[in-house]
Order: sequence, then C-alpha cells, then structure tokens
Amino acid sequence: MARDSVFILASQGLGAQQIGETLKADLVLAGTLRALPSHFRLRAEMIRVKDGAQIWVEDLIVPQSCIAGLESELGDRLAFRLDLGGVSITAAASSGSDRSGGDQQREAFELYQRAHHEWQTLQRHRMQDSLRLLLRATELDPLQIAAKVDLVNLSVTQAFYGFMSPAVAADLVRRAAATGVDPWGDESAPDLPVCAEAILPGFGWVNFHVDRNLPTALRAFALSAHIPHDPWITRVRAMFALSRHRFAEAIELLSAALRQDPFAPWLHARLAWALHLAGLQDESVDRIRQALTLFPEHEGSALYGSIILAFHGETDRAIELAHSLVQRSPYFDLATAVHAYALACAGRKDEARVILERLEWLSRERFVLHSFNPAVCVELGDFDAALYHLRAAGESRCPWFFQMLADPRLKPLHGRPEFIEMQAILTGMEAAAAEDPRLES
Repeated sequence: MARDSVFILASQGLGAQQIGETLKADLVLAGTLRALPSHFRLRAEMIRVKDGAQIWVEDLIVPQSCIAGLESELGDRLAFRLDLGGVSITAAASSGSDRSGGDQQREAFELYQRAHHEWQTLQRHRMQDSLRLLLRATELDPLQIAAKVDLVNLSVTQAFYGFMSPAVAADLVRRAAATGVDPWGDESAPDLPVCAEAILPGFGWVNFHVDRNLPTALRAFALSAHIPHDPWITRVRAMFALSRHRFAEAIELLSAALRQDPFAPWLHARLAWALHLAGLQDESVDRIRQALTLFPEHEGSALYGSIILAFHGETDRAIELAHSLVQRSPYFDLATAVHAYALACAGRKDEARVILERLEWLSRERFVLHSFNPAVCVELGDFDAALYHLRAAGESRCPWFFQMLADPRLKPLHGRPEFIEMQAILTGMEAAAAEDPRLES
C-alpha cells in the first residue's frame, strides 16, 4: 500500500488492523523499535486484517554499534522460516554483485539508513544533515544505489522548497547519476542498473529546469514511466507536467495517484494547485478545503490553501494559515512570500511590503526563491517589481518559474513585452522537442 496514506493514518492514532481495514489490505506488518542502553530491540509482527490474528512475529536484539545488523538478522530469520536451504537473504542478495561485504559497505548502508527517514521530515536543518550523510555513504560505496536515489530526491525537494539553489541541486543530481544515466542509450555510457531507474525523474527535472533541454528530459521521464507511484517520483512528474502547462495531464496523474494513496496530504494539496493553474477555480477551492479538513496541520495544505483562499477573497483564513506555517517553518521562504500575498489581498499592503523587503535582504546572504514574489507585487500594483522577480526566477532556474507564467494571479502582466518573452522560452523549448528526431522512436 502507498506509504503516505499508511503513515498519515498511523500518525492519527489508528491501530494496525484499523489502517488495514481502511486501506483494504490483507496483511499488515507492524512493529516497535526500542533503544536499550547498549542494544536496539526490534519486534515485528504480521497481522491478518480480516480477523486481527497474529500470524508471524520476530523479536531481535543487536548492539547499537551495528544497526544494520537488524536488517541482516531479520533477513536470516525470514530465510530460515521460508526454508531457503540455509542461505540467508542478505547473502543471497549480495551473491550476484561484485561488491565486497567490507566495513566501508556496512558503514555506507548505516549512513543511508540514518539519513533515509531524517530528510523526509522536510525540516531544513535535518534535510541538510541527511544530505551530508548521503554524500558520505555514496563516497564510501559508489554502488549504494538506494543512497543515490535518496540523494537525487532530497536535492530536488530542497530546490522546490528553496533550501538549495537549483544549480547546486543539479550538480548533486548529476553526481548521483554518474553511474551512467544516458536517456539516449549511448553505447559509450554504461547501462543504468534497474534498481537505479528511480534516479531518472530527478535527472529529467534537471534537464528541463536547469539545462532547459526538453528532449533529454522527455526521454528520461519516458524511460521511467513504468515505475509505480512513489511520493517523490509522482511529485516530480506532476511538477514537470505543470511546468509545461499540461494541466489536464497533471490533474489526471495526481488523481490516479490519489486513487492509490487516498490519504496523502501532498497529493490533495498539489491537485488543488493544479486545478488553480488550470483555471478551474471552483474545483480548486473545493479540493483545498477538503485537504484542510483532512490535514489541517500539513504544510502543503497551508501553503496552497493560503494562496487559493486569498485569491478568492477568504483573506482572514489565508493569513492565519500562512502565518502559522511561517511560525512552524521560519526558513521556508515560500511560506513567507505567501504570507505577504495574503496580507496584500487583505489590504494590509504596508505589512506585505515589509515582508518583501525582508526577503530581498535575505537574498543577499543566501539563496532565496523569487517565484512567489511576483503575485505579491501584482497585488500591490507594482508590475515592474513583479517582472523583476520573475526575471530573477528565470535566471536562477527556479523550479516554479514556468508555473508562475500560468498563475491566474499574474494575469495583469499578460500582454507586457517582457512577460511575452518569458512565455516564449517555454514555447521555444516545446518547438525544439517537437523537431528532435530522436524522440520519434
């Protein structure tokens, strides 16, 4: 079952059997991990949903100095129960690889495990700590594909959030893809391992937003189209479709993912945003209200909710949502810009200007995304400033730049020569892709 829905339901206090019933699962794997003074203890159990029967249980203890030993021990226990002739799952998994089971590989795996869940908290300092761990893991073991996939997803996500410049994120993605990502099948490049295909969507994102090479981006997304829904892959796919102004495609993609992952907060919020960009305003408002009802504390609900509700005159609620998000995530510059927009829509223009000035000062010290500032400037009646921020977003290869060109909030800029020139960037990229003979196959 889809991970987001499972963990959202778990965070709401539902038991394992209740979650299984809600998601119509047959079996639920549940467990607890406890830190003892010198050891870790893992208790795992398999529960049959229809009657709540416990059909399998394991209780493992390993030294704290070797957390990876939990996975190895659990694999060996499973191998024994499945009667695999005395061959452990961990040994079987490594038998087809030329990797040695040395200390460096074990250390790399443990670093990856420490980083894997840490960066998905979407908190700036924890994401940056995880980045260092993943970089070290890939240095110790260049064939640690799971760490490379995480490194790609983390880098792209930090660029979306504004925690990292797109140029730096692109360099990290290329570094992770150095195993031989070649969407055109060039014989000079080694084949990409099957397990590493999850790198391709992030690689395609770099090709599109940073390199502005749409043909190579299309090829990367096409080669990874068979990969099933995953929170990070679906997010990149949806952003790619929205940036190309293929709104119907993005809406269908997100709707299909929601059918698999019905309690994923980001899917609900991103679908509301897609409907907003598509000009389907009533549907957009209905969807974001549903997201806010289901996930009132989620950052995606608050971010998109503030934008959409402010655009439709519900400024008090919009200000409340944005202010709360800024308080919880003070380094989330997009939330700060959205707060300014909600204030401007409410007529509190001096407060909105102060926030914009603060963001401008911050941009002299570190990277700050500009793409959400133009809507504030338009609401303040300063169209030249709006174009300035759009131009800065385009030059920095901001991942939101092309979507902003379709944002209904910027409609007053339509028809201005500089805005038309920006729109022509995407038109030219699409024309170049249409004429590329390599895409015909």
